[in-house]
Amino acid sequence: MCSVGNVPLAAVLWNSGISFGGVVAFIYVDLIVLPVLNIYRKYCTTGIAWLLTWRQFFAMASAGMIVEFVFKALGWVPAERTAVVTEAHVTMNYTTILNLVFLGLAGVLVWRAGSTDGFVCPP
Repeated sequence: MCSVGNVPLAAVLWNSGISFGGVVAFIYVDLIVLPVLNIYRKYCTTGIAWLLTWRQFFAMASAGMIVEFVFKALGWVPAERTAVVTEAHVTMNYTTILNLVFLGLAGVLVWRAGSTDGFVCPP
């Protein structure tokens, strides 16, 4: 799980007027998604899944409110709402080179595992 998709949307919400604590709570809320809740239900019980869900919801809402009040009290909430969400574009830089190098390494490791029965689990 990650907040990569939620952070640009949180920036849009911040520019639209949502509170600072609301933005923090919105970023945390991606921990409460249906696939994760289904995993809790399958590996624990339905009761434990509900317990975990409500605990996470309470923690998310509490963190948002605490951040809101503490940051306002300390004067750390930005006065201007000028978050910029830019379009992603492909560039050729060191990250691209490293991605290609490690993609090649992953290919070699997959080929090696496939050619030496590395995918077979021991009995």
